[in-house]
Amino acid sequence: MPELLEVQQLSAGYGPLRVLHEVDLTVRAGERLGLVGLNGHGKTTLMRALTHMTSWQQGSIKLDGAEIGGTRSLGAGRRTSGLVRRGIGVAPQGDAIFPGLSVRKHLECGAHTKTAWRTRQERIERIFDIFPPLRPLEHALVGKLSGGERRMVSIGRMLMVEARLYLVDEPSLGLAPKISERVMTALWDLPVEGAMIIAEQNVALLTGRCDRVIGMHAGRMRGDVGHVGLG
Repeated sequence: MPELLEVQQLSAGYGPLRVLHEVDLTVRAGERLGLVGLNGHGKTTLMRALTHMTSWQQGSIKLDGAEIGGTRSLGAGRRTSGLVRRGIGVAPQGDAIFPGLSVRKHLECGAHTKTAWRTRQERIERIFDIFPPLRPLEHALVGKLSGGERRMVSIGRMLMVEARLYLVDEPSLGLAPKISERVMTALWDLPVEGAMIIAEQNVALLTGRCDRVIGMHAGRMRGDVGHVGLG
């Protein structure tokens, strides 16, 4: 399969702190990649660097062969909206919700392209099909939902626009085991034409499901933790 994401010699950090150290990573189209490691070892920073949300970074990042990386030292987030329009979808760690908005309003926030906005009703119905517990909560305030329901809203918001690369950061964080399993099963069942990277501490939730599972330690890639092949 063709390479969708190519990362070479990527270093990134916050202020004087270097978190990523010359990371190399390749993800193929159609691949679900699991990224595992303890908190503080670089999983979230890698996802933030892919969307230019770190304080500084350097190195090559290619999406579908086009360079989106390079050296940057100021303006975290200034290029993020453009990268999202180019086909990167993100479900951040901790959900990043607006407590005073309803489930529907959160999902509409994800319809940020003209095509997605014109077809937002159909897209919202698709999200409700993926996460049935959200349907009766359509007009409920997200701040009053359970942790699992908020996580479904966050992932649903990411899915409102078709992306080439989906980044899902710690989807099971803080959730009960049964709820974690429901959320993860929904991710596996999604038809993904591009690729998906899932950062997760719980290796058991990824092993046997992802095409590859790669470890991170101290801001460096540790190599494959598990591999199930791409068929």
